Amino acid sequence: MALRINDIVPNLDLKTDLGDFKLHDFIGDSWAILFSHPKDFTPVCTTEFGAVAQLAAEWEKRGTKVIGLSVDGVDEHVKWKADIEKYSGAPAKFPIIADDDMAVAKALDMLPADAYLPDGRTAADSASVRVVFIFSPDKKLQLSMTYPMSVGRNFAEVLRALDALQATAGAPIATPANWEVGQDVIVGLSLNDDEAKAKFGDVEIKLPYLRTTKQPS
Repeated sequence: MALRINDIVPNLDLKTDLGDFKLHDFIGDSWAILFSHPKDFTPVCTTEFGAVAQLAAEWEKRGTKVIGLSVDGVDEHVKWKADIEKYSGAPAKFPIIADDDMAVAKALDMLPADAYLPDGRTAADSASVRVVFIFSPDKKLQLSMTYPMSVGRNFAEVLRALDALQATAGAPIATPANWEVGQDVIVGLSLNDDEAKAKFGDVEIKLPYLRTTKQPS
């Protein structure tokens, strides 16, 4: 199945290098990020897992769990983590899903268009593509990003997007282009001008449909 925004992610059975568990149990009451990779011991993937490891304090600050996925097995993941830690200089404490049968990649529609071949798998075409899923504590998909195998991800953007999701969750606001924490936010169109001023105080009307205010604390 293809996940859409606000879909509840299936409660998949996960086998990882840190034990076996259900996806919903892993998410628990936290925000969570799942990021998939084509294969262990590959260059771009190693740099990306290293970036995730280096950001451990940032994920914790945001109450967010991270979990990786690769199409290799647990034993390979354990060995690969030594390379990740050597490259990044940071411990890789997050679990990595062992998706050697590609059950999770198929269940969450992570594969490229030409992947579904009669034999079910080729090394070149059936590797899971680079996908980022961000889930809220209610187990719903809030954001997805898909990258080809040749393009490494910008994890500063993943953090920025996570900040925006957490800032706007349950509030009648949105974030403008290139927004970062502390900058003004956009007032939702569900509020008229008087309601917006009553709720937020100072509201700057830039256009009839574009009003900004300070980020709520």
